[in-house]
Amino acid sequence: MKIEANTLLKTFGEKVAVDIDHYEIGAGELIGLVGNNGAGKTTLFRLMLDLLKADNGTVTYTYDDGTTVNPAESEEWKNHTGAYIDEGFLIDFLTAEEYFSFIGKVCALTHEEVDAHLAKYENFMAGEILGQKKLLRDFSAGNKHKVGIISALLNQPQLLILDEPFNFLDPSSQNMLKHVLTEYNNETGATIIISSHNLAHTIDISSRITLLEHGHIIKDMPNSDHSAAAELEEYFMRS
Repeated sequence: MKIEANTLLKTFGEKVAVDIDHYEIGAGELIGLVGNNGAGKTTLFRLMLDLLKADNGTVTYTYDDGTTVNPAESEEWKNHTGAYIDEGFLIDFLTAEEYFSFIGKVCALTHEEVDAHLAKYENFMAGEILGQKKLLRDFSAGNKHKVGIISALLNQPQLLILDEPFNFLDPSSQNMLKHVLTEYNNETGATIIISSHNLAHTIDISSRITLLEHGHIIKDMPNSDHSAAAELEEYFMRS
C-alpha cells in the first residue's frame, strides 16, 4: 500500500504539531520515523489513521490495484490496516484470548484462522500471553505491548503502523520483534511504518528513515546497509 500526504497541517492552539507539504511512502517500504519528543510522530500516525482531523491537507492510500482512498472519507481501508499506538487500543477487562477473539471477529476471521495467526508469534509471546487466566489490565507493560503488536498483525494487514514498538520489551523480545517485522515485510510486501526512540533497532530494520522536528520533515534518508546511521548520530548529538 502506498501512502501520500499533501499540505498536511495539524495545530493545537499555537503549537504546530504537523506541517508537511508532501510526503510519500512507497508500497512495501519499511519506514523508520524518528525525532525527539514533540517532533510530531504520534500526531502524524493519528492523522494517517483518521484518529485526528487535519486542519488542512489530505492523506491518501493507494492499493496495489491502483485504487485510491482517503481515510477521512472511507472505512474500507481499515480492512487492510493494522495499528498499535498505545494501551488505549486495548480492552483491558478482557483476557488475551478474549481480546484476540474480538479482533478476529472485527476482521472477519474464523477461530481457526485466529489460532493459526497467533501460532506464528509463539516465540514472541514467550509463554507469557496465552493461558494466563488474567485480564489485560493485570499484564506487565511489556506483555500488554506484545498483545497490541500481535493484534495489529492479526488480519495480515497491507499497512502496519506501530508507535514505539520496542518500548517496555526486554532485549530478547526486542530482537525477536525486529525479526517479526522484517520477516513480515519480506513475506507479504506490506508497508510498515514504525516510530521509535531506539535508533539502533530502527536503523537495523528500516529501508528508509524520516526525521521529524517540530512537525516538519527535515531529513528523509535511504538506509541501505545502515547508511543513515552517521547522519542520525550527528543530528541527535547536536539536538
